[in-house]
Amino acid sequence: MNFGRFLLRLVLGGFFIGHGTQKLFGWFGGHGLEGTGQFFEGSLNLRPGKHHALAAGLGEAGGGTLVLLGAATPLGAAALIGTMLTAINRVHLKNGPWVSDGGYEYNVVLIAAALVLAETGPGTPSIDGDKTYGNKGALIALLLGAAGAAGAHAYAESQPAPATPPAPAPAPDTATAPAAV
Repeated sequence: MNFGRFLLRLVLGGFFIGHGTQKLFGWFGGHGLEGTGQFFEGSLNLRPGKHHALAAGLGEAGGGTLVLLGAATPLGAAALIGTMLTAINRVHLKNGPWVSDGGYEYNVVLIAAALVLAETGPGTPSIDGDKTYGNKGALIALLLGAAGAAGAHAYAESQPAPATPPAPAPAPDTATAPAAV
């Protein structure tokens, strides 16, 4: 048994499953697709918000499940990396590196952990077994994750801005308006 990799898979995969199901179903104190979609669209300018919430939730829950089970580990890692790169781009980059300032430090640690598993393999016990992927596994995970994040960014940028509701009609001027009969 590869205890370190097994523990890393349990922690990384388990927390991502939880984080994804917060977005998808509102579990564990999450806001579900509707609430997360509104946040994504309104605060992060990811349009349409519900589509991005679904993609992020599926990427986190699905990628977390693959990592936890040690199945197609580079693909699971790629899904996690893609969501973390998007989070860095849309939320954390402007705050600098330190998590205490809302920065991207933690996201980079999660990406590094996913890359380690993509390179070394999940260890045993796992569905993939004691397979190692080497540098190719890590490179595949990183490239696919970056492509997914770039695709999410490009898709959001291609969507039209939400329509602003028309301004309310001005109230009638009672001094010059004719009296109602």
